[in-house]
Amino acid sequence: MLCKDQPNDAVVYVVDDDELVCRALARLFRSVGLEARTFPSAPAFIDYTPPDRPACLVLDVRMPGPSGLDLQSALGQARRNIPIVFLTGHGNVPTTVRAMKGGAVDFLEKPFNDQELLDCVQRALDLSREQRANRGELVELRRRLETLTPREREVLKLVVAGKLNKQIADNLGNAEKTVKVHRGRVMQKMRADSVADLVRMTGKLGL
Repeated sequence: MLCKDQPNDAVVYVVDDDELVCRALARLFRSVGLEARTFPSAPAFIDYTPPDRPACLVLDVRMPGPSGLDLQSALGQARRNIPIVFLTGHGNVPTTVRAMKGGAVDFLEKPFNDQELLDCVQRALDLSREQRANRGELVELRRRLETLTPREREVLKLVVAGKLNKQIADNLGNAEKTVKVHRGRVMQKMRADSVADLVRMTGKLGL
């Protein structure tokens, strides 16, 4: 739960065609120390280039022009991953299912209480931070992978496949001593403490 004096590096984006709703929600989020930015329509948000920071989107389902669901689809196609909390006064099962399948964190029907919304936003921001951390780790793992030589990459794949040094040597036509050297360099360059660590890394890299 957010508290008023808790420092926060996150931002909450509100997209709603009702200006009064935008103001009220922005005031609520700012009251607990969150930065809030409001947008009157889906196209207005699509045209906005957000800074690189934890964020979530509080989005009205029904709006003139493109709907909230249309905006969700557009963000997905543009690979702009931002956790979404949907708000609606006209909830129905098909709409809810579509929103959740599209990756929405929560779907709140009006009227809702302030704390319920704040709790949803907190979950969305926690997810945003987790996604950012995962992206950062993946970038670092790719950087490490690029430092391996072609032979070291071959050794890496055989190591995570569970092959012993002798088996790797037979497979590659190298001396076992040479394989040990390559294996040591792979562990060092990938900063892995164990084979299990290498397996986890290659899993994240999709190898």
